[in-house]
Amino acid sequence: MTKTTFSQQTHFVGVLLPDDLTGALEDCRRYMNEAYGCRSGHGTPIHVTLVPPFRLQEHYSTQDLAAAIERGAAGAGLGFAAKIQNFDAFGDRTIFAKVAADERWTKLRDATLKAILNACPACTKKDGRPFTPHATVANRDIPAGVVTTALAAMNEMNLFEDFPVDNITIFERQGKRWVAAATLAL
Repeated sequence: MTKTTFSQQTHFVGVLLPDDLTGALEDCRRYMNEAYGCRSGHGTPIHVTLVPPFRLQEHYSTQDLAAAIERGAAGAGLGFAAKIQNFDAFGDRTIFAKVAADERWTKLRDATLKAILNACPACTKKDGRPFTPHATVANRDIPAGVVTTALAAMNEMNLFEDFPVDNITIFERQGKRWVAAATLAL
């Protein structure tokens, strides 16, 4: 499989967060924008990624993905309660709301990926890195040297919340934005 560039990516799959958490994390995105000029992520609804962006071949559709996920992962009874545990960062490149590690996240990711690959072979592949569920606040355009200060400010929120993992959402690129194209209940 050839490597796809950002502009070629057409879809990704994740779990949308509930409105109360979305509001809190959108406030964090606004803070990063106002304090540091970060704009990345503003075109994407708040979510936890299960399958990172990929290019869906032209002969497959979002509906094909939805049907496969419905048959596989969404119908497998994989819903559960998860926890946000304040904020963290991947080095100086991504600031995120930290989602508590739980083997159920890996099971959900694996079942979702398997369903996609069964329906649309070769459109994506399993990421070789350990799966770390998280909800991104800022990435790609964080100025050098501000992560520690930004994390300290956000961690003052003491964001420790439970939330339901009750959906699998297929996001589709429309122009420069990602939109929730199909949401399946768990």
